[in-house]
Amino acid sequence: MRDLDAEVLASMLAEARSSSERFAAEERCTAEWSRIWSIEPIPFNQRLIEFCEEAIIETTGKSHRLPSGPLHDAAEVARAGIPTVMMFTQSLAGLSHNKAEDTKVEDLTLAVQAFDRLARKTVKWLSDQG
Repeated sequence: MRDLDAEVLASMLAEARSSSERFAAEERCTAEWSRIWSIEPIPFNQRLIEFCEEAIIETTGKSHRLPSGPLHDAAEVARAGIPTVMMFTQSLAGLSHNKAEDTKVEDLTLAVQAFDRLARKTVKWLSDQG
């Protein structure tokens, strides 16, 4: 649930809540919801998104964009006005934030190379600003 549109996120939440209540009724059990965390979508820095995509393409020859806003630490950094972006590396079987998460060594190697390119582009951009 990293959509950049707050209305889309609210719709997703309403649909999930409605579905869980329907499933609970069908199975004759209850579903309870409680808000444990909430954050408004915060956009990443557009220039850093461009640098990130360039770095990935220069490293791998292609890039796949995953529309995402920052969460966790990245959200607080972005909210403080610090240009922020995230680069994702493919996980085996699509598992993420899970103890079974794993990534091929070759993909990690490419990610480090792309991160290096992104860092160099960012440092140059910042130094050119003054």
